[in-house]
Amino acid sequence: MGDEEELRQLRATVERLSQRVSHLERLVEGRSEPIAPPLPPVAPPRIPSPAAARPAASLEDRIGSQWLNRAGIVAVLVGVSYFLKFAFDNEWIGPGFRVLIGLVAGVAVTLWSERFRRRNYPLFSWSLKAVGIGVLYLSLWASCQQYQLVSASVAFAAMVLVTAATAWMALSQNAEVIAGMALVGGFLTPVLLSTGQNREAELFSYLALLNFGALAVQRFRPWPRILFGAFLGTLALYIAWCNTYYSDSQYGVTIFFAGVFFVTFALGPIVAASPVRRSRMEEQVVIFLPLLNGAVFFLEVRSMMTGLDANQRAAAYALGLAIFFYALGAAANRRESEGSRGEPIVPLIHFAAAIGFFTLAIPLKLDGHWITLGWLAESAALFWAGSRVVLPKVKAAACAVFLAAIAHLVLFISTTRAETLFFNERFGLYLAAIAVLGYMIWQQRRQPDAERFGAVLGVGVVLFNVLALLALGLEVADYFTQQSIVLRQGYGAVVTPEYWQNLRALHTERDFAYSAIAMAYGVGLMCIGFWRRTAFLRWQAIVLIAATILKVFIYDVSALDRVYRIASFILLGVILLAISFAYQKNWLGLINQEHR
Repeated sequence: MGDEEELRQLRATVERLSQRVSHLERLVEGRSEPIAPPLPPVAPPRIPSPAAARPAASLEDRIGSQWLNRAGIVAVLVGVSYFLKFAFDNEWIGPGFRVLIGLVAGVAVTLWSERFRRRNYPLFSWSLKAVGIGVLYLSLWASCQQYQLVSASVAFAAMVLVTAATAWMALSQNAEVIAGMALVGGFLTPVLLSTGQNREAELFSYLALLNFGALAVQRFRPWPRILFGAFLGTLALYIAWCNTYYSDSQYGVTIFFAGVFFVTFALGPIVAASPVRRSRMEEQVVIFLPLLNGAVFFLEVRSMMTGLDANQRAAAYALGLAIFFYALGAAANRRESEGSRGEPIVPLIHFAAAIGFFTLAIPLKLDGHWITLGWLAESAALFWAGSRVVLPKVKAAACAVFLAAIAHLVLFISTTRAETLFFNERFGLYLAAIAVLGYMIWQQRRQPDAERFGAVLGVGVVLFNVLALLALGLEVADYFTQQSIVLRQGYGAVVTPEYWQNLRALHTERDFAYSAIAMAYGVGLMCIGFWRRTAFLRWQAIVLIAATILKVFIYDVSALDRVYRIASFILLGVILLAISFAYQKNWLGLINQEHR
């Protein structure tokens, strides 16, 4: 709305109010003039919102106000650098005066930037501060490394002072950009003043202090990117130091400092002030920093372990990390329940990390079938806990652990051969997996949100039947494998046509057994479907029986001997007639349901 339109509406409103005031005055004086008809209502002038007053910056505006600004700063720095190099090469300025010029220029530019900040040009002010702080760091580096005017300790103290002053400006001006400058300068300080000597304690103590400062900032400002930047900087310097100086004799000190770094970053999401609305990037930092921090610390510890008991010690660390993350998650959850503004995602992320490290500790500590059993027990406990507190994400984690247990069972345990049929570890593990899956299905069906997860329940029921069939099939395979071994040993080193005939008979019996088990399981499934009046189970039975029919007609006809072939067809026919009779008798009332 233009200014002229607003002025016109304002004049109309004033005129209407003037007429009403004049009419009231005449009534008070006793005049009986007719009341003037009211003027039509005029909509109040609309005041443009701040968003409308400041439209989103276009590409042209960003190029002109930001990109050109940064390019100009770089150009000025390059030009000044060329000038100073020219002056230095011609020895116009001595080393001491060169450093003094840099220090004075850095301080002057930083102070000059405050003038633009007070005039509401924050971007330009921050750019000048970047120039000034950069010049200060370069000047201090040159005074120590290039000209040896001051000792490394003096230059280090001066750089720390510059970093602290920059951090103070960031907090006082609520400027995350300046805090980022302080962070970059802080991590560049040991790099710029490196003497090429192994000073582990000094370096890591300084990094610990720097990280603690980044953590303390989180208490007053919701800047998770600063903490994440400190994490990346610490990781980079840690890796660089380890690749150059680490040896087994430094194991204890290195583990100590790695633990200090880990705890510092782990406390970030917990001690941070409850943030106002975060951006998408900041939200991702809050989510991924605890997970990445825990994973990096565990890899650091594991990489330094040697010896036959390395996995055992790594398992202890993984279990400790699980307990630690669970405690942090409980603390975050308690803070949230007490009415603080903590974000719900924080405790969930820490609980997920606890589950992950506990799951990792099992294969490190255990081996063989105990890994599968441990994961099955963990998945059952997690599903029970998720059902008690009604947390779908915890139940989803339980399902993930259960699938890991099933993968280990199928890929590693199923390849082993059992000596005793049914009474063996493998079959026991399959029974345990079927029991845990049955418990999870039963527990989920009792939940109020069971209908929402109908498809998941269906997949669980199918997996239940697949595991049962696989367990029975493996027992059949082991039985006939044992019979084949006995047969081979009976003939010794001589292989006769009679041996091949007997071996073929064993294979025929095995194929018939597979068909018989599948058919029997299908019939049992069909009976349960009739009993529970569950169409889903009946459809699974129909599919299984149909697959068995195909096997009988396509494979068994040509492979089985006459006796087994006759038995297969008669058994199949009787079962199909019985099922058909059940449907024709309409025991489920399906026909009446269709006519309704």
